[in-house]
Amino acid sequence: MTHTSWAVFEKAEPDFAAAVQARFAQYPHHVLATLRKDGSPRVAGLNVDIRGGELWLGMMAGSMKAKDLQRDPRFALHTNPGEGETMPDGDVRISGRAVELVDPPELHRYAEETETPHPFHLFYADLTEVVHIGIEGDDLVVRSWAPDHGLRTQRRGNDDEPPREDPAPEDEPGGGGVAAGGE
Repeated sequence: MTHTSWAVFEKAEPDFAAAVQARFAQYPHHVLATLRKDGSPRVAGLNVDIRGGELWLGMMAGSMKAKDLQRDPRFALHTNPGEGETMPDGDVRISGRAVELVDPPELHRYAEETETPHPFHLFYADLTEVVHIGIEGDDLVVRSWAPDHGLRTQRRGNDDEPPREDPAPEDEPGGGGVAAGGE
C-alpha cells in the first residue's frame, strides 16, 4: 500500500499545495474529526505542522483523539475559519488516514525540532483528499485533489443552474493536465 504524503501532493500540485499550506498557516489551531469507539464523530482542536514532506498531527499523550486514531485511523481536518464571516482565503479540509510514528529516536528528533514536550502522540497523514472552497466573483469555487483523480475544479453560482466544471488543461490550447470534475 502506498503512502500519499504531503510531498506527493505538493509535487503533483505545487500551487494548490502552497495555497492550502498558507491557509493552515494563518491560525495555529484547527479542527480534527475522528471516530469514537461507537462510530460516532469526535471533533477536537489541534495544531497542524507541515514539515519534511509530511502533514503532522501531534497531540497529548493519552488524548481521546489519539486513542480514536489508534483504533480507526480515518480523519478529517478543517482549517480554523478565523474572524468574521468573509474568509477571503477560503476554507480548507483534508481527509486521510493517520499513521502513528512510534520510533523513539524519530519522536525525539521531532520534539527537538518543534520544542514539543514529552510524552506525546505523533501521527503523519496519508492523504486521501484535499479540498479548498472559495469565492471568485459570484461563484463558489470548489477545488479538490485526490491521488486517484488529481485536481478538479467546479464552480457554482447563486442560482438554480447546475455546477460547472472548469475545462481540463488538456482541453485548452497548449494544455496537458488532469481533468476537471466535482467535489
